[in-house]
Amino acid sequence: MNLYHLRYFSTLAHIEHYTKAADILAITQPSLSYAISTLEEELGVKLFEKNGRNVTLTKYGKVFLNDVEEVLNRLDSSVNSLKLAGKGEGCIDVAFLRTLGIDFLPKIMRGFLAANPTKKIDFNLYCDKVLTADILNGLKEKKYDLGFCSMIDNEPLIEFIPVARQELVVIVPSDHPLAAKEEVCLEDTIPYKQIIFKKRSGLRHIIDGLFERIGQKPDVAYEIDEDQVAAGFVSNGFGICVAPNIPILQSLNVKILPLVSPSWQRNFYMAMLKNVYHPPVVEAFKKYVIEQAQKEWDYKTS
Repeated sequence: MNLYHLRYFSTLAHIEHYTKAADILAITQPSLSYAISTLEEELGVKLFEKNGRNVTLTKYGKVFLNDVEEVLNRLDSSVNSLKLAGKGEGCIDVAFLRTLGIDFLPKIMRGFLAANPTKKIDFNLYCDKVLTADILNGLKEKKYDLGFCSMIDNEPLIEFIPVARQELVVIVPSDHPLAAKEEVCLEDTIPYKQIIFKKRSGLRHIIDGLFERIGQKPDVAYEIDEDQVAAGFVSNGFGICVAPNIPILQSLNVKILPLVSPSWQRNFYMAMLKNVYHPPVVEAFKKYVIEQAQKEWDYKTS
């Protein structure tokens, strides 16, 4: 089925006159008549019927027109989007850990938009119930252009670029025995019930590695997906937690204790698929993020 014939059909359906429609389309009337008859022959039904000097849609033509215009509109929208992307404009699909959406990502986005004031650039953002594993899967499925997350080993398809740091601390309820301390070693946490992160969290392998270094295992009370939720459980007395020092901790009934041994900083990364095409607007944003990360490598999300 010829795409031009579909556009000819749509135009004639609205103009309802062969000569006038041909003029608008900048083709001859015989060419338009041939296109419509070819289309009708291919479909096996009449799309138009005569109405004096004009033509009107048949019942089948009216149904077909709705579908044709929906397809043409979607095609035109897609073509326009691709043309914008080719010019360094368009939409960027970004997935990110919620903790990075408090300050880090909005700051980066605002700076990028300010650096490109004449371009039409927008962002589709994905963070609801998104963990590092979800982000990486979304990148592989090409749902996202970029992800901001932790790094997971054995991901050969993914490029990880460090962009921010965040320290790990131990959070305890305000009335907990450890709350009397100003700082703790990981050994100090062993006697107490702990909230830990589920294995699919990017934090889990980091914290497991810290316990392996001291030859101990935590006494697990609950396994939680997200650091905000873990903090909420700690504030209500369900255990203590080795967690990132995120802003929400300041508003909860917890004591934040620096982890002095073994100390650790959580790194955050910009993740992208390797060896695949990224449109100019995505490449421009990637370059901007790298430049900003180099300037502010000591940035902490807290």
